[in-house]
Amino acid sequence: MNGKNAWNTYDEDDLSKLEQLAAAYKEFLNQGKTERECVTFVAGEAEKEGFIDLAQAIRENRKLQAGERVYYSNMGKTLFLAVLGQRPMEEGLKIIGAHIDSPRLDLKQNPLYEEAGLAYLDTHYYGGIKKYQWVALPLALHGTVAKRDGSVITVSIGEKEEEPVFGVTDLLPHIAQNQMMKKANVVIEGEELDLMIGSRPIQDCDEEETEKGTARAAETAQAAEVLQSDSKEAKKAAEKRKSRKKNPVRAAILDILKEKYGIDEEDLMAAELEAVPAGQAREYGLDQSMIMAYGQDDRVCSYPAFRALSEMGTPDRTCVCLLVDKEEIGSVGATSMQSRFFENAVAELMDRCGQYSELALRRCLSHSRFLSADVSSAFDPTFAAEFDKNNAAFLGNGIAFNKYSGSRGKAGANDANAEYLAAVMSMFDSSGVTYQAAEYGKVDHGGGGTISYILAEYGMESVDCGVPVLSMHAPWEVVSKADLYEALKAYTAFYQKA
Repeated sequence: MNGKNAWNTYDEDDLSKLEQLAAAYKEFLNQGKTERECVTFVAGEAEKEGFIDLAQAIRENRKLQAGERVYYSNMGKTLFLAVLGQRPMEEGLKIIGAHIDSPRLDLKQNPLYEEAGLAYLDTHYYGGIKKYQWVALPLALHGTVAKRDGSVITVSIGEKEEEPVFGVTDLLPHIAQNQMMKKANVVIEGEELDLMIGSRPIQDCDEEETEKGTARAAETAQAAEVLQSDSKEAKKAAEKRKSRKKNPVRAAILDILKEKYGIDEEDLMAAELEAVPAGQAREYGLDQSMIMAYGQDDRVCSYPAFRALSEMGTPDRTCVCLLVDKEEIGSVGATSMQSRFFENAVAELMDRCGQYSELALRRCLSHSRFLSADVSSAFDPTFAAEFDKNNAAFLGNGIAFNKYSGSRGKAGANDANAEYLAAVMSMFDSSGVTYQAAEYGKVDHGGGGTISYILAEYGMESVDCGVPVLSMHAPWEVVSKADLYEALKAYTAFYQKA
């Protein structure tokens, strides 16, 4: 069943399209290393394809009709895109949903500290990672700093050749005997995943800068005079000088943040800064048949899902692409699939089309069909003992169906109806899509979850269908270009025929 290699089905035209898709996909990966960056990138591409902001249509009380294209952003981290169909939305939507968050290291709210003449940023890892994989490799900082005056600073440091990178240090093997005796999950522990970001102290840590001696002395005298009058400001200034002298490297980092990026230490409390692997998506393998990059779970599904929607004409039923946040931590929070954003977006869309009522919305959701476009684990011969080879996804064998996910006795899974899975397989057959069936691994050896069950709770048909990935959740993941291409073909077929 899983023995058909997609590469053997391609002609020259297919190979040309495959390489074009792979090049565009790598650009998406390079531009979108965080959920915010993914939303910004896709929304920008959508506007080029004629999509309009649904929020603006709502403000303008603009009516929408079949063939129009809209997108709707939720806090800049989740994106709803739709191409309006000819039939009433009450009859159901065709929905493909993927997530755009990936495992990473998030900065804590009070992250900056100095130890032994080195400056660090304290982190809290996000999602399921093998912590030992995140040491001794170059990391970049991406994210958003929201200041109290309402302004927002976008941060990206470490991706350009001229920019510095950061990292988590590891213990040299010569003195690591005790470390090497630990279990893999505690070889590196969560509190040890701190980024080293500096080692150079400020110039005036021990004595006044000679070129500024006079000015500095006057300032000190003035501060001392105010201090004698028991001024709170003077005390604060004195404490700051004491802190800078005690932690001169930390002080130097704060000066750099202020001078180069306009960021004060207090701003870090409200920041969303993520440490991710520094570097570009690369061709993988001598035959250049694969792509290695950070964050391909689940961007390898989210990109072809968007591409399939953007290339649609006017469909019979309204087609929707969902790109959501927070899947890696259980789909919780305001920007996750469990929030009411999706439901609210559908209601707003129906209202713009003059089709909204509470009953019509309920019918729309229950009559919809959903593909949960999430990755599957690819069979790895190095770790063959962890897989059921007869029910594993193989690199290059096309997009993979996971009829159910979950762990142990299918806990937390959506188990798709046989009739629905057969219907989707029929769509793929008639469109020449190469596909396979898969599970995450052997029974009781682990498992995983997706957003599939969340939309199934509306009563709609739902199944997982995504690209196999090697080294999933590692800093650098690997996929086959052929599977990426088959994903685009599969998602296009679903939008056309579901």
